[in-house]
Amino acid sequence: QVQVVESGGGLVQAGGSLRLSCTASAFSFDDYAMGWFRQAPGKEREGVACIDWRGSSSTKHANSVKGRFTISRDNANGKNILYLQMNSLKPEDTAMYYCAAKDTQYCSSSWQSQSEYRYWGQGTQVTVSS
Repeated sequence: QVQVVESGGGLVQAGGSLRLSCTASAFSFDDYAMGWFRQAPGKEREGVACIDWRGSSSTKHANSVKGRFTISRDNANGKNILYLQMNSLKPEDTAMYYCAAKDTQYCSSSWQSQSEYRYWGQGTQVTVSS
């Protein structure tokens, strides 16, 4: 049974940093692109970042987080871990953050479309206080 589990969320002051992690099991993690999404209360879920199956050589980030957030992955030795380093956090970054496995190896131009992701985690809450 495929499992996708996020961790690392919490409460942080504006300007602070957090690193989210995502582990996945029971599927070929290193064969697929991975993404991070977020959903704030009362808002639609939005794509935050995506990384190709090969790693940091090919990533995409939403305009709202460019220069502040960085997606990365560690496929070495079967670790199967996805990260989201979040710096210079703002109150508007407050949301539930979800990790998701894409249905292809690459982050296409439509990488922010939820329908392109096959497996999802339960989410980890990030709260940024002003």
